[in-house]
Amino acid sequence: MTDEAYMRLALSLAKKGSGKVDPNPMVGAVIVKDGRIIGQGFHQKYGGLHAERNALADCTESASGATLYVTLEPCCHWGKTPPCTDAVIQNGIRRVVVGSPDPNPLVGGKGVRILREHGISVTEGVLREECNQLNEPFFYFIQHHVPYGILKYAMTMDGKIATATSLSKWITGEEAREQVHRDRNRYTVILVGVGTVLADDPLLTCRLPEGGQNPVRVICDTHLRTPLTAKVVTTAGRVPTLLATCCADTQRQEPYRKAGCEILQIPKKNSHVDLAQLMQELGRRKLDSVIVEGGAELNWSALQSGIIEKVQAYIAPKLFGGAAAKSPIGGTGAASPQDAVRLSPPTITRLGDDLLLESRVL
Repeated sequence: MTDEAYMRLALSLAKKGSGKVDPNPMVGAVIVKDGRIIGQGFHQKYGGLHAERNALADCTESASGATLYVTLEPCCHWGKTPPCTDAVIQNGIRRVVVGSPDPNPLVGGKGVRILREHGISVTEGVLREECNQLNEPFFYFIQHHVPYGILKYAMTMDGKIATATSLSKWITGEEAREQVHRDRNRYTVILVGVGTVLADDPLLTCRLPEGGQNPVRVICDTHLRTPLTAKVVTTAGRVPTLLATCCADTQRQEPYRKAGCEILQIPKKNSHVDLAQLMQELGRRKLDSVIVEGGAELNWSALQSGIIEKVQAYIAPKLFGGAAAKSPIGGTGAASPQDAVRLSPPTITRLGDDLLLESRVL
C-alpha cells in the first residue's frame, strides 16, 4: 500500500470522532511495520487520548522501527493529555507521515521539528487537502476564536425554499435529509431566526438512525417572541437552547429560563441581533462551528455580517414556481451583479435525486 492509501485509512478512522471531540480536531492514526498494519486509532472524545496514543495502545507488537500515519501534525504540548510527540519518540517510531499541519500556535510546526530533532523521518502534506477539509471548523476557530459559519438551505431548481402557500416539507429526499442530520451531528451549533420557529415549530435536533450528538440550538429573537409552547422551549431541559435577544426585560426572560433556556442578551444592529457579536459570545463558550438553517432574511443578514465561511445548497429536481414563493436569500440583495457575494467553484455531491453544492465564501 502507498502513503496515500494508509492516509485514507487514517482519514476514515478520524471521521469516527465526528460530533464527539469538539472543540478539538478529528484525527486518525495508523501504524505500519514491515508492510503490515499493527495498530490504529482515532481521537474518540474531547479530553480523551489523542489518535496517536490510541493507535500505539492498539499495537499488536512493538512499534519500534514502524511508520506512523496521522491526519494532523502530532501535538507537542500538554493539554488535557500529554504531548503525542513524546509517545512517538518513546515508542521508537522511525518515520511519521503527516496530512495537515496544525495551525494551533502551541504546535504550528513545532511537533514536526521535535520529531526531526530526534532523528525521525517526517513526510508532510500527504492528502493535505482532504485532511484540511476534515477539520475546517477547528482550523478556523483556533485562528479566529469565533465559530466557523455554514449557511445551509434546500431549494428547488427554480430557486424556491417553499411554495407560494409557504409549504416546504419536503423539498429534498431522504438521502439529502440524512446528510443534514449528519452535519447537525458534526457541527456544534444550529442557528435559526424566530421567524422559522413561528412558521415551522422545528425541533432542530440530530436524528440519525444510529443516534448522534444534538447541536446547541440558538434562536435569534430580537424582541423575545418565541412561544413558550414551541418545541425548542419545551425540550430545552434536554437539549441546550440559547435565546439571543435584545430584550432586556428580565420579567419576560424569566419564563424561558424556568423552561431551561439560556438568555443571551446581545446588542442590536440594524434593528436586529448583532450576529457578529453573537458569534463572539459563542466563541467565548468554545463553540467552534455554527450551521445557519434560517429563513431568507436571516440568511441575508448572516452573509452581510460576515459570519459565513461556507454555503451548502441542496437542490431538488422540482419546480415550485410562484412569484410570491420565497427564495433562499432575502434582504435588500445586491444592487448590481458586481456587488454579489462571491463564492468558490462548488464541489458537487449526488444524494439520491438531489444535489449538494458546497462553496467557500470568497
